[in-house]
Amino acid sequence: MTVYFIGAGPGAADLITVRGARILAASPVCLYAGSLVPRELLAECPPDARLIDTAQLDIDRITAELVAAHRDGHDVARLHSGDPSVFSAVNEQMRRLDEADVPYEVVPGVPAFAAAAASLKRELTVPTVGQTVILTRIAQQATAMPDGEDLATLGRSGALIVLHLAARYVDRVVAELLPHYGAACPAAVVAMASRPDEIVLRGTLDSIAEQVRAAGVTRTAVIMVGRTLGAEQFHDSHLYSPARDRHTC
Repeated sequence: MTVYFIGAGPGAADLITVRGARILAASPVCLYAGSLVPRELLAECPPDARLIDTAQLDIDRITAELVAAHRDGHDVARLHSGDPSVFSAVNEQMRRLDEADVPYEVVPGVPAFAAAAASLKRELTVPTVGQTVILTRIAQQATAMPDGEDLATLGRSGALIVLHLAARYVDRVVAELLPHYGAACPAAVVAMASRPDEIVLRGTLDSIAEQVRAAGVTRTAVIMVGRTLGAEQFHDSHLYSPARDRHTC
C-alpha cells in the first residue's frame, strides 16, 4: 500500500487540493499534525478511519505507525500543514520509508506564504521592481542555518524575503535586515493565514516589530520584507502587453 504525504494547506479546510481531499477520503489511516492541521479536514476521512495526532510523537514513532499501516495493507494519508516542499520535515520520513521499502507519494498543497500574499492582495514578483523571492528562516534553538544563508548575507540581494518560523524573533529580523533594506522598506506579517482568526499586519521595517508585539503574534506566521509589497508605479508585464507578438512561441 502507499503512504501519501499531503499538503493540507495553510489553515482553511477548503484550501486542500481536490487530489488531497480524494486521497484523504479513501485512506483508512490518517496521521496529522494536530496543532497545525484544521480539525474540519478530518471530517473528510472515512468514518472508521484510524486518526493519529503526531503532535507529541517523535520521528521513530511516526515511522512505526506508517510502516505498520503499510504492513496491514492500508493506504495512509499523512497530513502536513502548508506544502510538503518547504519546512515540512518530510525528508526524514521519506528516508526512513525508503529504508523500510514502503512506497510513498507526495501531494502538493497551498503554502503559507502564498496564502499570506493572497491576504495581502499582493503579487510577490513585480516587473522592474522585484522578480526574486527568498523563502528562509533564522537560526534559533532548532536546526542551525547553513553557512551563507544567514539574513545578513541573504539581505544583500535586496530581494523579497519571506521568513517562516520567525515571529518570536521579529526584533532580530529587523535588526539584521535594516542595513540592507532601510527603515522605510515595506514589511508585513500574516499570522494564521486563511483562518477565521487570521491577523494581517502591514507597515515598514522600522514599525513592523512593534505591531507584532502589540498583536501578540508569536507563531504560525510569515514575515515578508521587500519593495514589491509596496509597489504602485511599475511597468505592465510583457505577458499581456498589446505590443507582444502573439504569433510566436
